[in-house]
Amino acid sequence: MFDDTPIPGRPEGGPTEDIVLPFQVGDAAVRGRIVRLGPAVDEILSRHDFPDPLSQLLGQAAALVTMLGTALKFDGKLIFQAQGDGPVSMIVADYTADGALRATATMQDDARETVEKAQGAELHYLLRKGHMVMTIDQGADMERYQGVTPLDGATLSQATVSYFAQSEQIPTAIELAVGRVTGEDGEEHWRAGGIMVQFVPGEGGTRERGEEVLMAEDDREAWNRAAILLETVKADELLDPTITPEQLLYRLYHEDGVRVFGAKDAHFGCTCSRGKVAGVLSQYTRDDIDDMVEDGAIDVTCDFCRESYRFELDESGERFKED
Repeated sequence: MFDDTPIPGRPEGGPTEDIVLPFQVGDAAVRGRIVRLGPAVDEILSRHDFPDPLSQLLGQAAALVTMLGTALKFDGKLIFQAQGDGPVSMIVADYTADGALRATATMQDDARETVEKAQGAELHYLLRKGHMVMTIDQGADMERYQGVTPLDGATLSQATVSYFAQSEQIPTAIELAVGRVTGEDGEEHWRAGGIMVQFVPGEGGTRERGEEVLMAEDDREAWNRAAILLETVKADELLDPTITPEQLLYRLYHEDGVRVFGAKDAHFGCTCSRGKVAGVLSQYTRDDIDDMVEDGAIDVTCDFCRESYRFELDESGERFKED
């Protein structure tokens, strides 16, 4: 699951944002990841005009999918989806193996005022009843893996812990945080952070999963201690750009010993293009196209990056003009 090349730490002055750092606690089978997002999540959230509670929840989803997506050992994509029957109907975030990250959300019509009343990123208030889906897309020639569980918990962290317990049978603890931080330019920018630990009792081949493998007293004690210490993390520790990931890990686990592995990066990136949008439009019938045309053109806006594409009809009204 992880890149197992140990390093004592990253070079002095190395990046402290838009990275994921895998780590191991002591000699136990407790593995984890810590993510710090700066410009990447600021770019995502600034492109949307969502109320703050939804922006916070979407930023958490971006941090989560990045933290999980960097575990991919192949060229592919991890897609996170949460769907519900609340004022927010859907949240989507995906991370590709090259580090590209994007995210978006859909609110119900006339739900903005309701969303604004949320007390932060309240999953149970914003989406209410629904389900969470994790999809691993390994490319066109490979079968997709998909796990689906109910949205169980007041927060995205709690729902993800429940997902791993139900779908993967892996003991997991997660903390996520999103907020605005004043940058060196004096302006406020969105930041996101997250940290997770999992009990991973075997490397290579087929391994047992679940709480039942925590039979050894030392293993159970190590896991419980790691999970309890993780719960002491404060939001400002996950968001503060002056605290490096290594410093935070040392604060948490220096008594047990913690080593880090090769860092992975993240950046905002959308896969939309004029050609892809044109390909989608080509699948519609002539009547459907006629319904979409206004003033001789069709305007399409990407849900993720908000980039707009305009397709004008030619003089015959039968085809789109070439660029």
